Amino acid sequence: MHFRSAKKRAQDISLNEAIDTDKDGNPLTLLDIMAVDDNILDDLDKKLNSRKLGQFITEELGEREKRIIVLRYGLNGKKPMTQKDVAALLGISRSYVSRIETKALKALRKRFETSSNL
Repeated sequence: MHFRSAKKRAQDISLNEAIDTDKDGNPLTLLDIMAVDDNILDDLDKKLNSRKLGQFITEELGEREKRIIVLRYGLNGKKPMTQKDVAALLGISRSYVSRIETKALKALRKRFETSSNL
């Protein structure tokens, strides 16, 4: 509405030009109003990496490795579990869960590094 009332075209307005005032009487600029969450790129990156992770888990890991990673990190909407709890659920030792988890994470890390070099 400011643009119409001032009879200016949008490209003729500076982002730092005061277009209104806030409740305390301080000038509001177009830049203040257009302020965007700085986390947009981070959020997008997380979404893309989450999709990649799901794909890599399916492609790189065996069934036992996949199950342990899903249980440990609470993937697919599940609550994360401790190594001890995973071991009890699967009927194996906690140290074996740790070895499988470490192996699976190394495989996933390697796949991420390979895919980012393409």
